[in-house]
Amino acid sequence: MLTLLLIIIPLVFTIVLFALPDSKYVKSVALIGGIVEFVFSLYVLFQYQYGCHCVLNYHSQFFQQLGISFSLNIDGLSLLMILLTSFLSPLIIYSAFTKQSNKPPAFYALILLMETAFIGVFTATDVLWFYVFWDLALIPICFLTAVWGGKNKRVITVEFLIYTLVGSLLMLIAIIYLYTLTPGMHSFSFSSYYNLTLDYKTQVWVCLAFFMAFAIKVPLFPFHSWLPKTHTASPTQGSMFLAGIMLKMGIYGLLRFIIPLCPLALGSWTFYAVVLSVVGILYSSIIAIKQTELKRLIAFSSLGHMGLIAAGVFSLTFNGIEGGILQVISHGINVAGMFFCYDIIYRRTKTGTIASIGGIASKAPIFSVFFMIILLANIALPLTNGFVGEFLLLMGIFEYNAYLSAIAGLTIIFGAIYMLWMYQRIMYGETTEATQDFPEITLQESLVLTPLVIMIFWIGIYPKMFLHIAEPYVRDLLEVLTYKLK
Repeated sequence: MLTLLLIIIPLVFTIVLFALPDSKYVKSVALIGGIVEFVFSLYVLFQYQYGCHCVLNYHSQFFQQLGISFSLNIDGLSLLMILLTSFLSPLIIYSAFTKQSNKPPAFYALILLMETAFIGVFTATDVLWFYVFWDLALIPICFLTAVWGGKNKRVITVEFLIYTLVGSLLMLIAIIYLYTLTPGMHSFSFSSYYNLTLDYKTQVWVCLAFFMAFAIKVPLFPFHSWLPKTHTASPTQGSMFLAGIMLKMGIYGLLRFIIPLCPLALGSWTFYAVVLSVVGILYSSIIAIKQTELKRLIAFSSLGHMGLIAAGVFSLTFNGIEGGILQVISHGINVAGMFFCYDIIYRRTKTGTIASIGGIASKAPIFSVFFMIILLANIALPLTNGFVGEFLLLMGIFEYNAYLSAIAGLTIIFGAIYMLWMYQRIMYGETTEATQDFPEITLQESLVLTPLVIMIFWIGIYPKMFLHIAEPYVRDLLEVLTYKLK
């Protein structure tokens, strides 16, 4: 029942916001909804930590004749994704308080609807409902971009929608096909899918269908072309949700479906999948170095980090998968902070061109410290969250292939090059026309950045809690993989 409430809470606030007139209470209602969801997720964490797993299950027959049930459950992987989602959502909502947007009830309602869909994806144990929530998450981000986005917002939204729907359609075909293979009256439950014994040829086609859906969502090279455009067109809050949480749905899908369902196919494709991920790391890093726009640089940096996470997961090693899960959390925190720092700069200067910005540190020293901490976490400085995840990822890839690990490790070097170059250009030197009156960050902005910085150091200094939550899931997954490969 607790799991069901995690979905109901943001959904109720979504409905309330859609019903509210355009009043001064809209922002407060939205923020209260985000905070209530986060506090409740902490209570769920408490129940999980003390072994009360029975209260985290929910099952209700939906269409029993078709084998459809509304089933929810929380394990270690789900819990970490829920905590990331519920932690970032109120911060993203609060970050928009200075935004002067038309139709604020719809704007904040879409944010909470997106949170509802994310929680549904991370808790569903019925494959059909997983698919429903998966596609539901697209609707809010498309409207946020199309209505409140920037230049060419509608064209870019259509391109993004086509990309993701093609992947979703392929996944739906695989879901329905596997449903026909389940015994008896057929079922969409995760367990019935996991218990299927598929021959190699079937696994290849199923793996390919799921892989396309998840590779587009991550996105992996060469399925990434929608990402920089969508980030450029999206409002900052859309980018924070997109990079902070939505892209992680692809990694979640890899762990939930491809590895347990298609071990034979994945075993023969693992090398190529890791190589593809590593190529994406190098490609995105080189492209990031050449960027002149701050937001596009952050977008390509995010693409490189997601490639490294995918490479670790595809290594099929304990360190690689556990490091990938931890880095999903760390990267979500860091990239949300990076995009918010961009938003602070853009709102004050009305430009995102790096060459037009300079000398900010002399005008806003507190902001420069916040930005530097988040940037250092993004390039994996020791004692920050980025270091722990990337260290485990590189260890996992090294256990699989030392040469690929050495190449993947270049992401840290390249990241330091373009991030520190960017920081030096916009924070130091002479002020420009755009930054000569740059004000210090406000209390509201510091209240958004402070929790992010706290989490950066918490995970970086004491990651045990997060690794402890992820470990049972990783061990169970590798045991299933070993059993099916015998």
